[in-house]
Amino acid sequence: MIAVNPMDSASVLAAFGALGVLVVIFAESGLLVVGFFLPGDTLLFPAGVLCAGSAQQPPRLALWQVLLCAAVGAVAGGQVGYLIGRHGGRALLARTSSDRVRRAAERAERLLARYGYGKALVIGRFVPLLRTVLHPMAGALGVPARTFTVWQTVGGVLWSQTLVLAGYTLGASVPHLADYLLPLVALVIVLSLLPLLPEAHRARRERRERRERRDSGH
Repeated sequence: MIAVNPMDSASVLAAFGALGVLVVIFAESGLLVVGFFLPGDTLLFPAGVLCAGSAQQPPRLALWQVLLCAAVGAVAGGQVGYLIGRHGGRALLARTSSDRVRRAAERAERLLARYGYGKALVIGRFVPLLRTVLHPMAGALGVPARTFTVWQTVGGVLWSQTLVLAGYTLGASVPHLADYLLPLVALVIVLSLLPLLPEAHRARRERRERRERRDSGH
């Protein structure tokens, strides 16, 4: 029996290949608490790298299979997340004890209000943690089903295909890159967290302003 760590991209890809991409991306795209612990960017990019072969080594995965599984997992996961939100998403979020889930839900609600449904659903796909809770929040907030389906499909396909193809392009350009998956995953983690920095800065500024108002009130 193969021991597989679902939070380890290399382990998932080695054990299940493109099918592992479909299952993990499906869960990461909308299964709320479960999705928070699964790789997204850090699975798609290495999967693309493993699709690139060389004169010395054939591709370890088929590019068309990974692209198809990534797109299906992203879109289907988003739809299931929306249905979860429509049928009890608010109650589920209220019961969670995870501060990280609650903060992500608040960010998702602000994103939908600030940018509108279409733009928010596309932008949110590229933000770790946020994309897992964005689709259930859209359902809970009553985003029209047709609008949601169109724009989450656009965002899901754009996000998944871009990352896989980026990994494939880099893997085809740099010899033996597939032998360095762990450092590559670490780099993708760092890059994927960059979109969260403005939000973290804004949250710190708001906390500081609240403290200042509270101190001035005394």
